[in-house]
Amino acid sequence: MPCTTILAGKQATADGSTLIARNEDYGHAFNPKRFIVVTPDQQPKNYQSVNSKCKVELPANPMRYTATPELAEAMPHTGWWGEAGINAANVAMSATETSTTNSRILGIDQLNQHGIGEEDFVTIVLPYIRSAREGVKLLGSYLEKYGTYESNGVAFSDQDEVWYLETIGGHHWAAKKVPDDCYVAAPNWFSITDFDFQADDTMASDDLEDLIKTYHLDLDQSGNPYNLRHIFGSHHDSDYAYNIPRQWYIQRLFNPEITQDPADPNMPFARKPAHLLTIEDFKYALSSHYQQTKYDPYGVAGSEADHKLFRPIGFQRNQELHILQIRSNVPASLAGVQWLAFGPNPFNGIAPFYTNVLDTPSQYRDTSKHFNIANMYWLTHAIATVADEHPFRYQADLEALQQNTIAAGRQQLLATDQTAAKLTGQKLQQALQAANAKTAELSYNLAMKCFGACVETGALQIKLNF
Repeated sequence: MPCTTILAGKQATADGSTLIARNEDYGHAFNPKRFIVVTPDQQPKNYQSVNSKCKVELPANPMRYTATPELAEAMPHTGWWGEAGINAANVAMSATETSTTNSRILGIDQLNQHGIGEEDFVTIVLPYIRSAREGVKLLGSYLEKYGTYESNGVAFSDQDEVWYLETIGGHHWAAKKVPDDCYVAAPNWFSITDFDFQADDTMASDDLEDLIKTYHLDLDQSGNPYNLRHIFGSHHDSDYAYNIPRQWYIQRLFNPEITQDPADPNMPFARKPAHLLTIEDFKYALSSHYQQTKYDPYGVAGSEADHKLFRPIGFQRNQELHILQIRSNVPASLAGVQWLAFGPNPFNGIAPFYTNVLDTPSQYRDTSKHFNIANMYWLTHAIATVADEHPFRYQADLEALQQNTIAAGRQQLLATDQTAAKLTGQKLQQALQAANAKTAELSYNLAMKCFGACVETGALQIKLNF
């Protein structure tokens, strides 16, 4: 279930926000997603994982939080999979970026098939943390206590900091703070490189450095700081087609002045971008398929073999894209915004939703198991099905959808920030819910307009036209 993650510190973004974002991808085309709010009374008191049957002792007094879980009736045997959200303390969490590892660490600390995993992380962590650092520490303690059955990367952010945690073997972990003026692109393989165990911007299992020394894992013989990607990551042939090129392309977009090879396994964990980053930059990168290179499956440059050489970032198996924004230029009650898009990302627009609410818009909340044009999830799949065969024919309509959806969302945020700034309590939440409903309506109507334009254009081109 591969994904792509992008993170940015507050000095790397245009408005001083922290941003954490991820494509949630799946093993096949359809895995219906929905956007909800979980209130404290809905949070489980006695938690047990569906997949591993692991029972987790949860703290008391959970906070309200948003989530983008599976549709239970569509995937009844897979569990909750909260995936991404922002809680009442304006702490954001995205989980997980499925990662890779190697036999050396698995021979020392094997995966625990009865531990916790992606299904559980958001539910057992996000309602209980008041900072990104707290999120790292709480998840780290769970990994040590319960173990995990898979390798993952997890992102946390608050108004000031962005952190990326990677699991190591079955019970170990390491986390690094993203430098405030940098971004990170993480593509399904172990990402953290330079790691100083004595620094304030790192955290890890207490015995992790001793484990490295005891089992002679530092093949670079560098000592502290260590290259954790070399120590705990994979070096498979498949990484060069599946993972590394995605990191290369995102760094190419954000640092076009730097020349790198798409098969270079030693690209840095974090870079300072050539320009301050925006929501638009994140959306384009996470919807991309190597545009302006010979590797674009829709491109005219290069050969057919080039077009199929690398796994794209935006493709058919995208299920949802979230950009979790914690803003610093508005009151705390307005700071959390969850930008959201459903379905294959080259064919959708992304819309912003305030997270200080008690409910979410029906177009994003009430996703059905089977096709229903009233759901944004299924509407995006309809657009993708029409547009995929002739992308250039529909390019103008798709670009208009993407631009106009963000523009409408930004207009709604600006207007609501001004009118809601003086409100509190129930009146504030009602105002934010009304704004979210308007944003959802605008976004849905723009998607329907794009779909209609694709149908009207494509209908004139069908082969049975004599």
